[in-house]
Amino acid sequence: MPEADREIVLRGVGVCPGVASGPAFLLTADEVRVVERTIEEREIPREIARFEEALIATRRQLLEIQQRVGRALDQESASIFDAHLLVVDDRSFVEEVLRGLRATHRNVETVLRGVAERYVEALAGLDDDYLRERAADIKDVTRRILHNLAGQTKATLEGLKDPCLIVAGDLAPSDTAMLDRERVLGFATDLGSTTSHTAIMARALEIPAVVGLHDASVRISTGDPLLIDGGKGLVYVHPSPETLDRYGRLERVHRRLIARLDQLRDEPAQTRDGYMVNLAANIEMPHDVDAVFRHGAHGIGLFRTEFLFLTRDHLPDEAEQAAAYTEVVERLAPETVIIRTMDIGGDKFLSSIKTPPELNPFMGWRAIRFCLAQPEVFLTQLRAILRASARGRVKILYPMISNVDEVVHAQRILEQAKTELRDEGVPFDEAIETGLMIEVPSAALTAEQLAPHVQFFSLGTNDLIQYTLAVDRVNERITYLYEPTHPAILYLIRRTIEASHRAGIWTGICGEMAGNPVLAPLLIGLGVDELSMSPNQVPLVKEVVRSLHYHQTEALVESVRPSDSAGDILERCAALVRETAPDVAQLTG
Repeated sequence: MPEADREIVLRGVGVCPGVASGPAFLLTADEVRVVERTIEEREIPREIARFEEALIATRRQLLEIQQRVGRALDQESASIFDAHLLVVDDRSFVEEVLRGLRATHRNVETVLRGVAERYVEALAGLDDDYLRERAADIKDVTRRILHNLAGQTKATLEGLKDPCLIVAGDLAPSDTAMLDRERVLGFATDLGSTTSHTAIMARALEIPAVVGLHDASVRISTGDPLLIDGGKGLVYVHPSPETLDRYGRLERVHRRLIARLDQLRDEPAQTRDGYMVNLAANIEMPHDVDAVFRHGAHGIGLFRTEFLFLTRDHLPDEAEQAAAYTEVVERLAPETVIIRTMDIGGDKFLSSIKTPPELNPFMGWRAIRFCLAQPEVFLTQLRAILRASARGRVKILYPMISNVDEVVHAQRILEQAKTELRDEGVPFDEAIETGLMIEVPSAALTAEQLAPHVQFFSLGTNDLIQYTLAVDRVNERITYLYEPTHPAILYLIRRTIEASHRAGIWTGICGEMAGNPVLAPLLIGLGVDELSMSPNQVPLVKEVVRSLHYHQTEALVESVRPSDSAGDILERCAALVRETAPDVAQLTG
């Protein structure tokens, strides 16, 4: 076999599960060549006019794209383009270009490029994923303005003739918005993260995607045969016959398994000997409810509310929030919806509230800390959640609790919200339950003190692992240390569950561990009452649960108790799944 045709495996970040194979289509950056030239004073008004015309054209194009996405997908997906429109309408950005024109006497293209580069450089250097993604917004809008200044049409993914897998340095939202879903089978990009626009759009379109590949666009050419595994974050270039055969078998297993589970959609998740564990879903937006029904989850174990705050330049008022929460609650009734109060900070920020930069935002002013420091913002959200509770079963979840004082303070503000609504004659569930996210080691270690103040716990294992093991889970150099089965993590999970049960309350898990079918027997054996996960993971976890006997999960926990190796514990879990649910084991590797 020629060296050039040998199989190459590229590893990145899987952001939308699924497998796709086909020829590559390399989308090259369509940069506009900017020729710098000096202009005379009398030419400045003409340059300003050209700039304003280009801004108007850019705004019109973005609105057209936004409307198209809204019709094809939903308004939440279309709201991605709000950030682009904000760039076009940003008077400080526009005024800086105009000042540059007058000060340097250079053509508008040159000045615009310089201003944009300064903005991009400033944002790209910040230790904040969300802010770094805003640098991509500015680059995309600037390219579009430059195209309009040059009288050119920006290249898009419209008009592809044959099915293919898109490979690019990065994909702007305006690229993904214009694609033909019948022909684009998957994405592979050098840049991007789980919060990037490419990831968001891929999940909305349910197209397999891998980002963060670093150099895929220079190692892959148009026409190269590819296979993308969006679940494991792998891209195979010139996949071997063995790889294609292996994935072909997995696809047949997956189809067979999904067909079987489709018949069990409305069946409970219970072991062969009758032990019940509720499988709920994590959602971010109201339209995610469709996937909850489609995949057979029972209720919402985690409704992240940040989408309402991050996609606009103003704080949503009480009516806007109540409408969004009520839409979900009414559609899910009589199932329970657990609404988490906003987890702002870390990698998510509010453009409408200016916050100082932090050296370590994930352990800084975020989540419940932010809410308690902004009581009016918090009160508005609690009032909106209470209003939605009149229309179905709602529970409130406070994120990133680290001590009892925070719980007492939050409950005091909740009582204020209840009092205000009573005085106004607004109905709500007087017996609404509250719970805590256990995602900070101090919370797990003081679970006995926290339990009397609430009705349930929800283990946020993503952050619990990160904080307990001192591992940044997006740092590629130390990802090998991010071990969900580390004995310290299992100790904290067990301790939290036991403390909750002694206090007469229940504990769920809503982190990524909950959606891992291989870990389901271990978590059930530890006594967890609910597993909440991405809706598309529910069928696989349900298959594992229904294939087990409860005594097998208890035996698994006892067998791993003396182990000091995360790898050994993980292998024991995998062995039990291979024994009881071989199709799932084969599919998950």
